[in-house]
Amino acid sequence: MLTIENLLVQQEHRQILNLPAASLVSGELIAVLGPNGAGKSSLIKTISGEWPASTGQIRLHNKPLPHWPRHLLARHLGVLPQASQLSFPFKAQEVVAIGATPLNLNRHDIDQAVQKWMQATDTWQFADRLYPSLSGGERQRVQLARVLLQLSQAERAPLLLLDEPTSAQDLGQQHLLLNLVKSLCQKNNFAVISILHDLNQASRYADKVWLLQQGELVAQGSPPQVLQPETVMIIWGYQPELFFNSQGQQILV
Repeated sequence: MLTIENLLVQQEHRQILNLPAASLVSGELIAVLGPNGAGKSSLIKTISGEWPASTGQIRLHNKPLPHWPRHLLARHLGVLPQASQLSFPFKAQEVVAIGATPLNLNRHDIDQAVQKWMQATDTWQFADRLYPSLSGGERQRVQLARVLLQLSQAERAPLLLLDEPTSAQDLGQQHLLLNLVKSLCQKNNFAVISILHDLNQASRYADKVWLLQQGELVAQGSPPQVLQPETVMIIWGYQPELFFNSQGQQILV
């Protein structure tokens, strides 16, 4: 679905990323973890095409990203950034409707799709409020609804890139959002790459973890394989204790 080969990103003669090989398949949720400055957001920007790769290749459905026509790529690759700079006095539902730009939908279908995805992201109750008046977490979920609408007519499994999607959410909304994303993987065949900071959320929701340090992919695998106490100590300088809940999921404390 997505393959990364010999990816090198340099800026001003400084290495930002170096990923020899990584991949994910449809229906898979990847959690990207690492300390501050590890290259997590740089990876999202490179996969999305915002930053050019110095060498190497990124393929989506076996086709190099630069070979995708823009209108088709917009239906198959969506990005939720850390924050939105949108300051125009649009209503929240008008912001979500922007996601329909690359789609072939009439006005009635757009209105229905806007309501569907705003309900899914728990934002429909403030659909008529002005976007700049919303809290950071509310704006984040409105933007997620926009991206999900954008990907709703993908002919093949879509790729969703999430840059710290829970950063502005309270605890309940964090789990609502991650449950939604997990459901999209399981029921709609989405492939998701999400930057997270909470190791236990990664253990609970992710199928695999990509662990970055200083721009290098230092480990990848299932959460129990990667998130061992000794690894956490090496990467973050903290020695956690390892427990297991009643479902057999590991918890780091």
